[in-house]
Amino acid sequence: MGIISWIVLGGLVGWVASMIMRKNASMGVLANIIVGIIGAFIGGFIMNLIGKYGITGFNIKSFLVALVGAVVLLAIINLIRKGKVR
Repeated sequence: MGIISWIVLGGLVGWVASMIMRKNASMGVLANIIVGIIGAFIGGFIMNLIGKYGITGFNIKSFLVALVGAVVLLAIINLIRKGKVR
């Protein structure tokens, strides 16, 4: 995947994850992209731990893996900031 694909996938994943975690109003475009890209790395790491492949390209499986990672990232950030997941 090229850099543009990472940015687009990261933006979409970050946006959906922020809506799931009810953080959409407090996050901008850049924050969504960053959360989505870091979430893709976290999701890929989690998939490698269980013996599966992580991000394989611009497809629905990669989107879902990155989404899980982004939701985990936002949950950890909420836990650190507020002491609760949501």
